[in-house]
Amino acid sequence: MKRFSLLTIVSILLCVACSKDDTPTPQQEPFADFNSQLCNNVTGIPALYWDYANAQPVPLTEIPTIANPGQQFIHSAYPQLGFTLPVGYTATEISSNNPPIVGVNVTRNDNQVLWQYVPLVSLQGQIPINDIVGSQVNSMFGFHNFNGNFNVLCTATRTMEQSGLQFTFGARLIEFGSFTGLVWVNTVYVPSINSMQVSVSISSAPTAQFNEEVFNLFLPISFQLLVIDDGVRDSDLDGTPDNQDNFPFDPNRQ
Repeated sequence: MKRFSLLTIVSILLCVACSKDDTPTPQQEPFADFNSQLCNNVTGIPALYWDYANAQPVPLTEIPTIANPGQQFIHSAYPQLGFTLPVGYTATEISSNNPPIVGVNVTRNDNQVLWQYVPLVSLQGQIPINDIVGSQVNSMFGFHNFNGNFNVLCTATRTMEQSGLQFTFGARLIEFGSFTGLVWVNTVYVPSINSMQVSVSISSAPTAQFNEEVFNLFLPISFQLLVIDDGVRDSDLDGTPDNQDNFPFDPNRQ
């Protein structure tokens, strides 16, 4: 029963939400002048990615995909957290039983790019959303060994109550040193049991390469997790879609 509840919560949180040449690619070019619906301080691809992270419709004409597919990552405790990495990137599993945590860090091999996704952290009590966002921003700064002044380009905080649950979203788009990073946090608070489920994400890269990484890494992995259905997804890369594969996470069996 506990496993069913864990997977259900993860599914809810999922739904709520390396070339170094900075020459625009064909995927990037149509969005060079994109204007955010929510933040006037950014334009172009950072604005597109900000709106996407805020669950706003964005005018993508095709599903962002990995241009140079490499290794496959599958989380050992939650196989639904699985995706293909670009060549030149490494995925490291995040897992804990106390408190329950499921997630992954994806880093470029030069440690200049980070994509972190933690779809589930279970906590007792209610923690203010800005405290969680702040801790994630500090985690991003720590990864890049940054300790200095920074500029918050965009910020968002929203709360909604439904069916006895409190849903809260917080996000920041930040320039710090020579880097740009986007952090978002979703929380679901259950007052009846004084428990909070949290999902977080960090996307950061050198500012000069941020646009490229949005389409090279950030969006393609996000779309693998949130958009591609089982008719397209092939988790174990054995050539058989998951909905036709009796063993979708074992490449040696179908």
